[in-house]
Amino acid sequence: MNQEWILCHQQQRVRTLTLNRPEVRNALSNDCLEQLVQQLELADADNGTGVIVITGSMRCFAAGADLKELQKQSVATAITDLRPQLWQRLHHISKPLIAAVNGYALGAGCELALACDLVICGENARFGLPEITLGLIPGAGGTQRLIRSVGKALAYQMILTGEAIGSHQAQEAGLVSEVCTDALTLERAEQIAQRISEFSPLALRAAKAALKVAQETSLSQGLLAERQHFVALAGTTDRQEGITAFLEKRQPIFKGY
Repeated sequence: MNQEWILCHQQQRVRTLTLNRPEVRNALSNDCLEQLVQQLELADADNGTGVIVITGSMRCFAAGADLKELQKQSVATAITDLRPQLWQRLHHISKPLIAAVNGYALGAGCELALACDLVICGENARFGLPEITLGLIPGAGGTQRLIRSVGKALAYQMILTGEAIGSHQAQEAGLVSEVCTDALTLERAEQIAQRISEFSPLALRAAKAALKVAQETSLSQGLLAERQHFVALAGTTDRQEGITAFLEKRQPIFKGY
């Protein structure tokens, strides 16, 4: 893996990771996905990073998996493929992840966007899971995350027809939080990331963990998890600083403990 398929840029507490395989429209081969996950884990462990932004190019966020790899795959190699473990490692990133999407987010590219916590996209963005047209189904969480994101009707239509949706329909359905001018997509995503990164790292991790529980369990279990995170924060210096700063009418200085 000598190729630099993931470009890294740090500005204050925001780390931006850019997919860099333009010759194959940022296809997420196993090696490329592994590089991305490694960079995500490095950022997750870095105390100087509060939020991570993932982006592609103006023309393409990521256009799926590497079909040449899939063409060679058998049942045996599919069973032993390390790819599910890579996606699981990505799922365990504890810091907020924001996808800044321009152009096509198809197949694994759409699944990558779905795995992020927020999606900001340009007006030209398109999201789709076209695996059915290849005799496949989504295999990196697409069926599970899409239906939780956009609901039953649209998820069934997208997955069974393989047709993509545009930016505004994606926003109306709940897949995307904001649509902006193409040229400003990354800037807006980094602006939101910068705001989020100013808050307590402990509170951000707790909030993300509680929100993930809400997607995966019952209401009663979610309420219990939320309360546990709330109580855990009661013993932190950041919580005391946040309340004190509010009462003193000043900006808090969070330390992460």
